[in-house]
Amino acid sequence: MRADAQRSTDALLAAAAEVFATSGVDAPVRQITARAGVGAGTLYRHFPQRSDLIAAVFRHEVDACADAAAPLAAQHEPAEALARWLQRFAVFIATKRGLSAALHSGDRAYDTLPAYFQQRFVPVLALLLDTAAKAGEIRSDVDPDDLLRATGNLTMPAQDDENGHTRRMVALLVDGLRYGARPQGTH
Repeated sequence: MRADAQRSTDALLAAAAEVFATSGVDAPVRQITARAGVGAGTLYRHFPQRSDLIAAVFRHEVDACADAAAPLAAQHEPAEALARWLQRFAVFIATKRGLSAALHSGDRAYDTLPAYFQQRFVPVLALLLDTAAKAGEIRSDVDPDDLLRATGNLTMPAQDDENGHTRRMVALLVDGLRYGARPQGTH
């Protein structure tokens, strides 16, 4: 993709994510294009159907969340990196609730997204868990998929979480991972 086309696509994805978060996935196209600084023709050239745009926004947001793990792992001790990534994941889940209705609408355009979610998040979380377990900072019997589901179940829509409930619940969940932790090789 040419650099200018990539910039347009990136601007559209960022604008659509912001508009979807505030106005929902049915927001007028002109709201998205105005925020992105492009014309409607550019949007439709990249995303012929609204479902194409919604799916692309979801993938883009999944990638940003998954990609946040490596810098966290480089900057923090293993359990702290895990805790910070789980907090990032909880924010991702809470802010993507608006996309949830579209994703579960039965539209076949979204059929591949659950697998994409799993492909991006499970390996990232598995690595964070394994590193923290080997350091003896958390227990070693945690399944990444279970933890993703548990964290998702703890999140509330962002507008309903003004008192920090989700952050506290995820912190409590991480504290539970520390229970029974011991460095590998010790019994």
